[in-house]
Amino acid sequence: MRLDEGSRLLEIEKKRDPNNLIPFFLDNYIDFFQLFFNEDAGQYAAWKDRLDQRLELMSQGPESSPFHLFTRSVLHFQWAAIQIKFGNNWDAGWDFRRSFLQSRDCAKRFPEFSAAGMLSGAMQVVAGTIPDGYKWLSGLLGIRGSIGSGMQQLERFLAMNDEWAELYRDEATFYYLYLKFYIQNKPEEVFAYIHQRQLDIRNNHLYTYLYANLCINDHKSAQALQAMRQMNNSPGYLDMPVWDLEMGYASLNHLEPGAELYLERFLQRFKGKFYVRDALLKLSWYYYLKDELPRADSCRLQILRKGGAEADADRQALKEAKIRKWPNKLLLQARLLSDGGYFAEALQLLQGTSSSGFSTAEEKCEYAYRLGRIYDGLGRNDEAIEAYLTTIKTGQQLREYYAARAALQIGYIYEQRGDKMRAVSFFEKCLSLKDHDYKNSLDQRAKAGLARCKGE
Repeated sequence: MRLDEGSRLLEIEKKRDPNNLIPFFLDNYIDFFQLFFNEDAGQYAAWKDRLDQRLELMSQGPESSPFHLFTRSVLHFQWAAIQIKFGNNWDAGWDFRRSFLQSRDCAKRFPEFSAAGMLSGAMQVVAGTIPDGYKWLSGLLGIRGSIGSGMQQLERFLAMNDEWAELYRDEATFYYLYLKFYIQNKPEEVFAYIHQRQLDIRNNHLYTYLYANLCINDHKSAQALQAMRQMNNSPGYLDMPVWDLEMGYASLNHLEPGAELYLERFLQRFKGKFYVRDALLKLSWYYYLKDELPRADSCRLQILRKGGAEADADRQALKEAKIRKWPNKLLLQARLLSDGGYFAEALQLLQGTSSSGFSTAEEKCEYAYRLGRIYDGLGRNDEAIEAYLTTIKTGQQLREYYAARAALQIGYIYEQRGDKMRAVSFFEKCLSLKDHDYKNSLDQRAKAGLARCKGE
């Protein structure tokens, strides 16, 4: 992520060998990192024509080279991700399809070119878990995938020692670990991989981001904070406001004073739309828990007019802002502590309480769900299942996500126990619940669980 230094090296090579197309291809990585992480609409408007320009350049290379297809596949893949960031989902779908087909064709035509398997493998996994909310797109674009074969391709590539595997190992590792975490649901293996291979999470900011982000999403906020505080902050790295967002999330998950400073700085500096509403929601929670209601209300009002609604978290923030009702403070504190991995503290907070102490059906359901997540985190699986079953019983008619997520978590527990039949039944239960929050992302995880249990 030291983009200025990378750009300087590319310019040297362009002057040394003007006929070498690879520096022009690698220029796209520099644009991609900036547009994907920082979402500057001005930069996007100025740079969006570069895709066609670079595709034209790559087409001038010899068709006998695997790079003739591979470079264009990578360009389409990166711009598919960029288009999603700027709300151009239709264009993103077509770029993904082009990348999918070009990568597959490259792997077939040049089986000795191992790097083709990296990208086609990753895309196979993604295509194999497209949620029902986007099925119209996958059918229209003719995209078909397989989690099992896609992950096997990535694993084979990472086990290789040829020159292409050496060059693309960092990139392949990034895809592999995200997919293993979110699609295969194997967080323990992900963190073991990071530690055993001693990935440089201090100096390689892409690895720092991967590690911190996955820690936050695996109830390991303390580890995320430690990694971000120890990362190399010397000049030359890409300046990314997203670090403040991650620090804000991780700090808030331990109810730490100062969490608001990170979130406010992210909102001041970030020029994009993804997670703006979620950041405002988290900031409103911080002030609400501090009994600073005017500031909390101000944050919630901003949710109505700022940011986007592409991410599930942003849609949820918008919904909560429109409801104009504050959550139960005790349940909110328990949620944050549980999200951060501070399960013992969260359980201590709920000691002496029962569902009868909450007034609404939604709060009673959430209480059962929070207990389930806490017991789950503490490894008390039988108690977790009992609490999750109560959540499903009391919440399957509600719009809240608690029942669907509870079904998913029970599926995970039975999958880990090797009881695939019961796991399948709860993954199907998750999919069967309609019109709830986080529907697309929960469905994608449930579909991945079904595919794992059925060996697909």
